[in-house]
Amino acid sequence: MGKSFAISEYCCQVPANRIGFVDNGGPFNLVQLKVIQECISLVVFAVIANLIFQHEQLHWNHAAAALCLVAAVYFVFMKP
Repeated sequence: MGKSFAISEYCCQVPANRIGFVDNGGPFNLVQLKVIQECISLVVFAVIANLIFQHEQLHWNHAAAALCLVAAVYFVFMKP
């Protein structure tokens, strides 16, 4: 089951990174693409994990980690 998620993610990720890269006419540099990729992967993982493992509770440190992801996105897209 886990491999099918990874394969489908990879099949979408590689073309999206090629299309979105600045040198290929896209709006994003490599760092921005990597941060976007990691955030999407972690959000999808969190949703699927919460659906599968419904007996697990979310704690304050999970909210803190989510805020760090939001901060990472903010800082990577901030103009220097």
